[in-house]
Amino acid sequence: MSAGSPVNLVVLVEERSADEALRALLPKITPGVAFRIAPFDGKEDLLRKLPHRFREYTYYWRAVNSRVVVLVDRDDDDCLELKAQLSRMAKEAGLPAEAVLFRIVIEELEAWFLGDVSAVHAAYPRVSLDLVKRVKFREPEDVPGGAWEALEHLFQQHGYHKKGLAKMIAARDIAPHMDVENNRSQSFQVFRDGLRRLVSEEN
Repeated sequence: MSAGSPVNLVVLVEERSADEALRALLPKITPGVAFRIAPFDGKEDLLRKLPHRFREYTYYWRAVNSRVVVLVDRDDDDCLELKAQLSRMAKEAGLPAEAVLFRIVIEELEAWFLGDVSAVHAAYPRVSLDLVKRVKFREPEDVPGGAWEALEHLFQQHGYHKKGLAKMIAARDIAPHMDVENNRSQSFQVFRDGLRRLVSEEN
């Protein structure tokens, strides 16, 4: 790999709604960085296939200046234990720490959407901008009943997603409007900042 070779991102996600969202968000977070997103069929499928994927990346990541990003929902897992499990997989495959980034989404991708009420309003105008002032939605990662359920109920209250929250459609609608510099979701901020560090580090 020659000095100054551009970084190439490989982003592994557990579901296609994350794929949809990141296609709009990554160019805003790391402009000009090439990326490829690989969605899996749920968290269990992702975790099961990761060791094999890591072994593949170990052979060529340095030659093509790739960086691997793994994005998973916390669900009911302990964040530290889940991250330790992912790190262990990468280490056993021989993939060095500087080549990979693990990020845990607290309360699912919908917490990122609730972290940017302006984007939600832009996609679904009947949802009020005053939503951010409601105590229930003040902390995107700590919405009573869960972010996914709260967002679905909110949309249905205003005549959207009447048959249930269509996650891919919501991601496609909301993500293009999101302001990556001003999102109240802590897990989004950690993802954004970690990603920028990953592509800017000299390895």
